[in-house]
Amino acid sequence: MVNEKLKEAMTQQVTEEYRAAYIYRYLANEMDALSFPGLCSWFAAQAQEECDHAQKFAQHLIDRGERVKPHDITIDAPEISTPLDAFRAALAHEKKVSEQIREITRIADEVGDLGSRALLNWFLEEQIQEESTVGEIVDQLELVGTDGSGLLRIDAALSNRSTNE
Repeated sequence: MVNEKLKEAMTQQVTEEYRAAYIYRYLANEMDALSFPGLCSWFAAQAQEECDHAQKFAQHLIDRGERVKPHDITIDAPEISTPLDAFRAALAHEKKVSEQIREITRIADEVGDLGSRALLNWFLEEQIQEESTVGEIVDQLELVGTDGSGLLRIDAALSNRSTNE
């Protein structure tokens, strides 16, 4: 059994990971509407990854004898006019998720739940990678600005991401 406070925090994170998937799917649609198929593909793969993250938390709870009932999901869809808008929104969201993971880790430490440590350490490392990756893309988009050929090169480069990364 998992401490009730930690169980609720992890259940909430299941919901947050699914919320992230919705946000990334929305950003994929926006990139598709702006005719950036590579960026659309990148965001679609990210949406799938977020669903996988939700399942990691859910499976951890299930493996420990708990039931998982995610909360309702709503999103505040940011206004997107450019790829840079989309990736800035993604970076802000990743920073929010990083803090949520750190808070769950603090709760696990507070209640002495060593059984969650491996899962949480994985997520802490994953969030460092997520912020770094999205931050680099933001930097590149800022560098090229509105240069069409630069945007198309970034679009082409990001099209190579598979949903298994």
